[in-house]
Amino acid sequence: MEEKINMKIISQEVIIAAKPKEVYDAFMDEKQHTKFTGARAKIENVVGGKFEVWDGYASGKNIELKDGEKIVQSWRASDWPEGVESEITIELIAENENAKLVFHQKNVPDDFVEDVKQGWEYFYWEPLQEYFE
Repeated sequence: MEEKINMKIISQEVIIAAKPKEVYDAFMDEKQHTKFTGARAKIENVVGGKFEVWDGYASGKNIELKDGEKIVQSWRASDWPEGVESEITIELIAENENAKLVFHQKNVPDDFVEDVKQGWEYFYWEPLQEYFE
């Protein structure tokens, strides 16, 4: 009998001192992504395109891309149970001179929720904020 894995949703918001399009490009352009994270990124910037970030730790494919506005990707970490995949949505909203980044990740395995939550803050949102300072 297959063991059922409980899944959770992670939701976060962060303000970045950049235009939404600049944040979108930093996330989806492999050179910029590598630069702000400090880890190798391979990104096919098209719907259906695959990506591998953080030196291969996370991978998936692009489900929906709205230039400067929205990124939806299937996403999985290399240390997750076999066959488990989540979905991330990043919405970018212009707010004054900044970008408000609204993040949701669904289907995160229960045992990984806290690590993943902290990982997004430490390995993505903080470096992105520094990148645009």
